Amino acid sequence: MTTGSDLDRRITIERYTEVDDGHGGVDLIWAELAIVAASRHDVSDSERVAYGGIVSNTIRRFVIRAIGPQSSVSAVDQLRYDDMIWNILGVKETRDGRKRFLEITAKAGG
Repeated sequence: MTTGSDLDRRITIERYTEVDDGHGGVDLIWAELAIVAASRHDVSDSERVAYGGIVSNTIRRFVIRAIGPQSSVSAVDQLRYDDMIWNILGVKETRDGRKRFLEITAKAGG
């Protein structure tokens, strides 16, 4: 069961957003959707040799409260945590009750 005291990390959720480029067009940038408290659970990590170097992958699950703008987080968004970009693989409700917490599975590296 997740509680508020378990949310001991800070993550930034970013969404790909259109912004006016000032010349009649638009640019697409990653813009901050929300900075939220989260818990972190390590799922897996791996290293392999590819392309003449070592490729490292890490998968983690982050649990956040399902309120505010972050309640719309999906696999098209990304996270920033620990000075790294995390690609979101999936989002689902936790077993702690309907619309209370969201579990985000994300991958860094590649």
